Amino acid sequence: MRTEKIELDERFGEEYKGTYTFAEITWAKRNRIIQKHTKYNRLSGDVESSDFVAIQAETIMASLHGQPTSKPITLEKLLGEEDGVPIEVGEVFSKVVNKLNGLSCEDLRFLLEQLDEESRIRLFQSFGYAKPSDGLQQSSHGSQQGPCRSSVTS
Repeated sequence: MRTEKIELDERFGEEYKGTYTFAEITWAKRNRIIQKHTKYNRLSGDVESSDFVAIQAETIMASLHGQPTSKPITLEKLLGEEDGVPIEVGEVFSKVVNKLNGLSCEDLRFLLEQLDEESRIRLFQSFGYAKPSDGLQQSSHGSQQGPCRSSVTS
């Protein structure tokens, strides 16, 4: 199984500084996570709703095989709206995990299509890609350089 280690510096706070190891999960594990957070119509089988944030958070936790001894990453922290992980940390983890576990653009598009417009906007706001209703920008992607070092092993 493929693994990837990333090293976060103190830019995201002393709490998150350190080495994180992620490993590829099985197809069955990934599909069980998706099924757990997806509601289907009993009659038609159509998808009624899908909690993409919960799917991504559980996928990160299933892939996380090493973190600093203080254990700053928990499922509750990944899902936390008030006391959650910084946007940039979540984005780094999501990119690594999606690359390792083969979440394709088509998979992501399918999941996003299951959300109503309001849910999609909230999701994009949580990742810093949309402005919240008060007009304040939550993320400044261009101003930071090299938030982490990364290495992939097979």
